[in-house]
Amino acid sequence: MQDDEILGKAYDARLMRRLLAYLRPYWKAVLVAFVAIIVGALAALAQPYLMKVAIDQHIAVGELAGLDQLALVYVAVLVAAFAAEYVQTWTMQLTGQRIMFDMRMALYGHLQRLDLRYYDRSPVGRLMTRVTSDVDVLNDLFTSGVVTIFGDVFTLFGIMGVMLWMNWRLALVAFAVLPIIALITNWFRRNVRESYRVVRGWIARINAFLQENITGMSTVQLFRREALNFHRFDDIDAKHRDANIESIFYYAVFYPAIEAVSALASALIIWYGGANVMAGTLTLGALAAFLQYSQRFFRPISDMSEKFNVLQSAMASSERIFKLLDEPVAIESPAAPRQPQVDGRGGHIVFDHVWFAYNTAEGAEPEWVLRDVSFEVRPGERVGIVGATGSGKTTLINLLLRFYDVQKGAVRIDGIDVRERGLDDLRRMFSLVLQDVHLFTGTIADNIRLGNERITDEAVRAAASAVHADAFIDRLPLGYGAPVAERGSTLSVGQKQLLSFARALAFDPRILILDEATSSVDTETELLIRDALERLMADRTTIAIAHRLSTIQDMDKILVLHKGVLREMGTHQELLAARGIYYRLFELQYAQRETPSEVRS
Repeated sequence: MQDDEILGKAYDARLMRRLLAYLRPYWKAVLVAFVAIIVGALAALAQPYLMKVAIDQHIAVGELAGLDQLALVYVAVLVAAFAAEYVQTWTMQLTGQRIMFDMRMALYGHLQRLDLRYYDRSPVGRLMTRVTSDVDVLNDLFTSGVVTIFGDVFTLFGIMGVMLWMNWRLALVAFAVLPIIALITNWFRRNVRESYRVVRGWIARINAFLQENITGMSTVQLFRREALNFHRFDDIDAKHRDANIESIFYYAVFYPAIEAVSALASALIIWYGGANVMAGTLTLGALAAFLQYSQRFFRPISDMSEKFNVLQSAMASSERIFKLLDEPVAIESPAAPRQPQVDGRGGHIVFDHVWFAYNTAEGAEPEWVLRDVSFEVRPGERVGIVGATGSGKTTLINLLLRFYDVQKGAVRIDGIDVRERGLDDLRRMFSLVLQDVHLFTGTIADNIRLGNERITDEAVRAAASAVHADAFIDRLPLGYGAPVAERGSTLSVGQKQLLSFARALAFDPRILILDEATSSVDTETELLIRDALERLMADRTTIAIAHRLSTIQDMDKILVLHKGVLREMGTHQELLAARGIYYRLFELQYAQRETPSEVRS
């Protein structure tokens, strides 16, 4: 979680330029907000001065003529201040929401393009923090930081200018407390910065812990880890609470301290200005105006101290967001993708001396998952892949779909290296049925067509019927419109597997990939879908990964992987006759199917 704990600079011009690029499309709204801020600041400056005029020219001398007009002017200034504040707040909040939308869409779009290797090393909780809370922090910057800090500066210097113009000696007396303000503000900023760093670190840990344990709640409950996880979360949450309480302490000291210094400044003004009023060198109205200006003078100072924290947190969040946006996309379509020239549907696959390792860190020795693997799958051929866990079976599929790129050798489809084809065109050739089926929230029909509107309702029903999924779908209250809960939690494992078969058939692929596709289906259901699989595999290149050898005995060819090396290749009967690795696997599974008495005999 180091990324979440490092704050970096309080202000980084490079990051700010990139942030302002998101503000640029809304420059008209920003201009309106600037005008509103200036109008509001001028209205705030005018109010004490109008009070001075009312006291000196009317109340103190008993001249009531014109006081009603002055009161109307004062009311008009208040209305202008209200209108300016409303326009500024509405405009910047609206702009902030639009920028949040743009930034989240940019992040999500980039996340969809990143390769799987990035997700292998990036916790989901951290990525969720980037798209949610980090973007929220930047919203605070745009709505109450970048533009409104200009209003605070304008108001501050405006008050200083008016006070010096009215009576520079009294103004210098009021400004005598500024060194104390500087010390308090510096103490506050330094400590709150460190406190914010700690809070950010613990909130990132909370997100990661929740994501991991809520996703694995069935395992937590199965192994009775509720109490242990509760205590662990209690520890993380308590540290997050304590870090927030520490930051509350600094705020609790800072704001009363500013108020105390403001009261001290007012006391100095009354002490020095009161003497001048009695001596006749200062009017009573000017003294009253000075007191009001003094109170307004410290408000933007405390606001700017708070905005320093907004700026600090925004710099930290933007650093993390731009680090994600700058993450290079390792797997992308070439600038000039090639199209194969094939007769028929195609689907000719060649692995040509392929070497692959997942750990590709610079300077690290590769741990080869595949070693010099070469084989050919002709169009329409059905190929089974077997081997022990970790032998590289699923890696073959990952390279075929170009989720990863090979380090040595080449993977070709219809004579063209997969790295030379457009990703959309390449992956459109495949349908993939996995052992662990992923369903999305939506309806049954939505999970079969996956947003492809070219797949009609009739095609959805036909695909479901072909794999015998219609039997359980028709029993649902809403049929194909029945809602699917998150991760398909309302469906059984077998039902989800049947839906994945229907999905594969509906997309009508050139190449069908089955990765332990029937391992979660009971024997009765497996018999029902075998004939559907026969129709599904007809005239298609099919690659099936299996642990149960009975599911691939009828394949045209079987590949046997062992520790990343292609050790054997042939039909079921040929491999049995060779009495090698495949023979031992088959013998082991056959022995496991026998009864204990048969094994003993």
